[in-house]
Amino acid sequence: MSRQSWGFSSLRLKNKQTSEDTNAFQRRGRFFSSLREDRRQKLSSVSEDGSAADGENQNVFTERETERAKGTVFLGEDEEQDKGAMKRLSTMWMSVRGKMSRDRSLKEPESLLSPDTAPVDEQQREPRYASGQFFFEYLVVVSLKKNKTGTYEPQISYQFPKRDGMVRFQKEEEEKTLKAITLFCFPEGINWAPLTEYSSETFSFVLTEVDGSRRNGYCRRLLPHGNGARPPEAYCIISKVACFGLFSKIFDEVEKRRQISMAMIYPFMQSLREAPFPAPGNTVQIKSFIPDSGTEIISLTRPTDSWLEHVDFRTLFHCLSDEEVLQVFAATVLERRIVFLAEELGTLSQVIHAVSVLLHPFIWQHTLIPIVPQILIDVVMAPTPYLLGVQKRLADEVIDQGDLLVVDLSDGRKETFIRRIGDEDSILPHKLKEEILQALRSRSEKSSLEELNHIVPEAFLPFFIKTVGHFSRYVVRNRPDAAPHFHKRNFCKAIESKSVRHFVKKFVQTQMFDLFIQEVEQRPTSQTGFFEQKISEYHRKMREKVKKH
Repeated sequence: MSRQSWGFSSLRLKNKQTSEDTNAFQRRGRFFSSLREDRRQKLSSVSEDGSAADGENQNVFTERETERAKGTVFLGEDEEQDKGAMKRLSTMWMSVRGKMSRDRSLKEPESLLSPDTAPVDEQQREPRYASGQFFFEYLVVVSLKKNKTGTYEPQISYQFPKRDGMVRFQKEEEEKTLKAITLFCFPEGINWAPLTEYSSETFSFVLTEVDGSRRNGYCRRLLPHGNGARPPEAYCIISKVACFGLFSKIFDEVEKRRQISMAMIYPFMQSLREAPFPAPGNTVQIKSFIPDSGTEIISLTRPTDSWLEHVDFRTLFHCLSDEEVLQVFAATVLERRIVFLAEELGTLSQVIHAVSVLLHPFIWQHTLIPIVPQILIDVVMAPTPYLLGVQKRLADEVIDQGDLLVVDLSDGRKETFIRRIGDEDSILPHKLKEEILQALRSRSEKSSLEELNHIVPEAFLPFFIKTVGHFSRYVVRNRPDAAPHFHKRNFCKAIESKSVRHFVKKFVQTQMFDLFIQEVEQRPTSQTGFFEQKISEYHRKMREKVKKH
C-alpha cells in the first residue's frame, strides 16, 4: 500500500453499449471515461512517461466541464441521464480538494518524475537490468510537529534528493506531492500524542496520475530513537516500482542508519539511486559504509515473477477463510464497490494488493486506495467501483452507504461481511469455485511466501482459462487489411455450460475485460501475450495428463 493527484477517478476505456441485462454495478462503471485509449494510440510515438498525456496534475476531482475541456473525462450518450449525479459528485471532490490546496492545471515538471512510468514488466529490459529505471524518486521522513493549536501535524523533516533550481510552478507541484505523502503516512489526521511505546509497521499506498499511471508509496512508521515520550515518525519512499518486499529491506537499512545519524541515510540512498535497477530474478549489490562496521554489501533481489513482487498472500489468508476470499474475489471480478476495514495499516494495504492480483491476467482499472486518509473519507460516496482500505474507527462513516461489500479484517470480529449485496456466494460457477477451493487446500498454515506465490496463482488462473480462455478464436479480421475485432456475441454463445455462460455474460461487461480485449486487438499478430502462454501451457499439461491415464 500511485497518483500525484491522488484522486479517485474511475478510469474508463470507452463508452460501452448498454445491454438489456446491465445491472447497477455496471452502470456505475460508465460514469467516467479516461485517457487510456488515447494514450495507447500515442504509444508508437511517445514514450510511456507521465507527460505522454496532457501532463496536467490535479489534486482530486475537478469539475466535469473543466475535465471535458482538457479531454480527460467525458460522458457518452448513454450517460447523459447521470449528469446530475456527476455534478454533485464533482462538487463533493471540489470541497475535498479545497482542504488541501488550490487546483492549478500545470504541466508535469520533468525534474519531478523519473523517465518511465510504464509498469516494470512492460518495459524493454537488458539481460540483468531494467533500462531507464530508478529504484525510487523520493525518500522523505515525515515527523509530527506540534502547531500553534497544540495538535500534532505531519510535516516533511527530511527529503532526498533535494530539488534545486526549480521554477515556481515546479515547486508548487512538488509541494502538492509532498502534502499528499504526509496525508498517507499519517492518515489518522491530527489525533496524535507523544508515546513511550509504539510497534513499528510497514504499509504502502498508491498515488495515481490523471492519465492512469501509478506510483507506489512505501511507508514505515516507528518511534524515533530517544528517551521519554515522543511522537512516531515515518519513512516514506515514492517509486514507480511495485515491489513491497524489496523496499521493506531498504527500510531496514534506512532505519539502521537513522539510529546512528540522519546524515548516514544520504550516502546509502545516493548509492541506491545510482545503482542499476535489476530485472526480475536478478540481484543488485549496494556498497555502504557504517561507522564501527566498515563497508557493507547489501544484496537486493527481485522475484522472477514481477507481477507478484508487490504481494504477500499470507495476510489475506490469515484474515479470511478460503470461502470468504472467494466471495471477495467474486465481487471484485464484477467490479463492485468494496471496502476493507482494519486497524493496522499494513493489513489494509497487503490485503487490497493481494485481492487485486487474484484478477491476473486482468487488471483492476478503477479507484484503488489501500489506505484512505480521514480527510478524504467522502470517497466512499463515489458511485463508481472501488477497492478502499479504511481504518475500523471510521466504520460508521462507511456502512451506511448504498450497494457495497464491507469486509472486516480485524481479529475478534463478530462477522466478516458487515454489509453485502447478498449474491456473492453464487456469482462464480459452482464447479469452478470448488476447483479453486480444492487447489487452495494444497497449502499448509506454515507455507512460505514463495510457496503461496506459486499455489495461489495456480488456483485462480485456471478459473479464467476455463471461462474466457477461448477469447483468441473470436478476435478476427473481417478483411486482411482490417483491424482485428472481437465478436463478443459468438464468444459467449460458444460456452456450453449454462452457469459458466451466465457468469461470462456479466464478466465481459466489465472494464477490466474491455481493456484486456482492446489491448489484444491492438497487439501485433506475431506477439503472444502472458494469458495466451498460460492457456497453451494449461492445455499441454491436460493433454499430457490424459496420455498418462
